[in-house]
Amino acid sequence: MAPIRVLLADDHVLIRAGISALLQRIPDLTVVAEADDGRDALQLIAMHHPNIVLLDISMPELNGLEVAERVAREFPDVRVIILSMHATSDYVLKAMRVGASGYLLKGARLAELELAITSVAHGETYLSPAAAKHVIGGYRDQASGAALAADGQAQERLTARQREILQLIAEGQTTKEIAQVLTLSAKTVEMHRAQLMERLDIHDVAGLVRYALRAGIISGDE
Repeated sequence: MAPIRVLLADDHVLIRAGISALLQRIPDLTVVAEADDGRDALQLIAMHHPNIVLLDISMPELNGLEVAERVAREFPDVRVIILSMHATSDYVLKAMRVGASGYLLKGARLAELELAITSVAHGETYLSPAAAKHVIGGYRDQASGAALAADGQAQERLTARQREILQLIAEGQTTKEIAQVLTLSAKTVEMHRAQLMERLDIHDVAGLVRYALRAGIISGDE
């Protein structure tokens, strides 16, 4: 049986090194590449074609949820497990909605990490017990559910490019810097920014940052 090929993406060097060390202790598994941001992760997935991608939910330039959605669309044979410090239902439900096959908390022990990877590799879905508990609780909270639906509907009105630009704006990058990252003209970036502000009915950068935090596009816990 061929080993499970894993790509690990996390922008925190020490955390990535720790997870990589744990992965090396799992039999019949090989780490084919490591990435430190979402854009790099997509390039390495195209290059190495892993079976499983362990993906940090909060990364610069392109967050884990956006990467997971693109993987589901562009690499349907690749399965994604989201790595997160957040067990709240909104994060978990967003991850499942964009196509992730698993959701694992970063405090998980080696046995759970192995179980999550082997389960997902065999076509199953895996949720950390703590995350699953919060999802159940979230379904019982109607007010929270209504707020989540509203945020989800607002985010679905944005194109993939607009979500990229929203994250980069929220991370503090200027129009010129965003244009360089995405290989676009500054005028095109300004056009996308104006359109996303109109669609979200948010008309200042501070409001976009607050929305990005609330929607899980960026994290305030760095």
